[in-house]
Amino acid sequence: MSQPHRSAIAKIVGASLIGTTIEWYDFFLYTSAAALVFNKLFFPTANPLTGTLLAFLTYAVGFLARPVGGLVFGHFGDRLGRKKLLVVSLVLMGGSTCLMGVLPTYATAGVLAPLLLTLLRLVQGFALGGEWGGAVLIVSEHGDDGRRGFWASWPQCGAPGGNLLATAVLAILSATQSDATFMSWGWRVPFLLSGVLLLIGLWIRLAVAESPVFLAAQRQAEARAEKHVPVVDVFRNSWRQVLITIGARMAENVSYYVITAFILVYVTTGLHLPKGVGLTAVLIGSAVHFVTIPVWGALSDRVGRRPVYLFGAIGMAVWGFAFFALLDTKSSPVIVLAATVGLVLHGAMYGPQAAFFAEQFPTRVRYTGLSVGGQLSSIAAGAVAPLIAVALFSAWRSTVPVSLYVAAMCLITVIALLASRETRGESLHDDVEAEKAVVSP
Repeated sequence: MSQPHRSAIAKIVGASLIGTTIEWYDFFLYTSAAALVFNKLFFPTANPLTGTLLAFLTYAVGFLARPVGGLVFGHFGDRLGRKKLLVVSLVLMGGSTCLMGVLPTYATAGVLAPLLLTLLRLVQGFALGGEWGGAVLIVSEHGDDGRRGFWASWPQCGAPGGNLLATAVLAILSATQSDATFMSWGWRVPFLLSGVLLLIGLWIRLAVAESPVFLAAQRQAEARAEKHVPVVDVFRNSWRQVLITIGARMAENVSYYVITAFILVYVTTGLHLPKGVGLTAVLIGSAVHFVTIPVWGALSDRVGRRPVYLFGAIGMAVWGFAFFALLDTKSSPVIVLAATVGLVLHGAMYGPQAAFFAEQFPTRVRYTGLSVGGQLSSIAAGAVAPLIAVALFSAWRSTVPVSLYVAAMCLITVIALLASRETRGESLHDDVEAEKAVVSP
């Protein structure tokens, strides 16, 4: 099968990256707001940590909706195509984020305010549950086998890109406004900005071509008059790959939210430093993270997915202890260093992850398998990571239990990787070759 022209794959990668950046901007904007704003405006309590815990509970609700989104989007994405579902996910995500910007607060609407916030968070989670798998696949299935790790890592850059954008907007507003102004109306601006980003993202996404691998597999199924239910097929025939995907994401998911979300809580509540210190650390760390993810993806094309991923997981287990020791210095440059190194190690897992997971599943169930495995792990990992971190710190008044928690998740990931097979260089076009045998005279 002929490989795509470099300019063609670059266009698809660019469109996917911009779309995922916008969607992660929406999702991470809530993460930062939960630590800095929502705990006071939507969940006011006498104890600041309790308010933060309640705010992070609604944050976790978004993760609970992600597997449902993964199931729904995966099912239709494996039947109707990747592109259509990516457009739907973008509209749902952007629309719910915009509405957050006009919500009444607890002081105005009472208990209705956090209920509406939770509902919109559910919509966000549902949309993101389908976004990630589709964005990863439309690049993986367009790219060539030899450089899939590099090309597929670019949609992964949407996570730090979105976090970078969300944190930058919040940092600028908090630096140019008084705390009273920011808490009064300034926090709404980043959410309303999502409406503009939504229009840009739609314009770009609608121009992307459907995956040729999916189209070929679809023709093959039609030639054979096959009918299948992707979610049933994936659990019947690819359950082992689903479990490996879940386990492999544990360290990556937990460590990311500890570094980017819990750091804001610990810096302000535990170390009593200005919120700008934590925001700046995440901002700089995310910029470096964005640049290094494709490097790790490219390295996985040379040495394999598993060695690079294992390096990140083992490195993160160690850095989980050094991270808090550096934060405790209360030195702004050292705090930036702690977040940056942590995110670079996270990138060693996140960079090869897209290609590694896509290579686990056959085309007919790839969207479903990738989404279900990836999003089920988000409940056990990302959804509860800030909650567990805050609860452990609140109970022990020490960060050692938090570091042990991160190390335990890294151990699960190492076990999952050792149980997996190396997939570097494997073709995603097996179904295409099978199709030729079916339709040729």
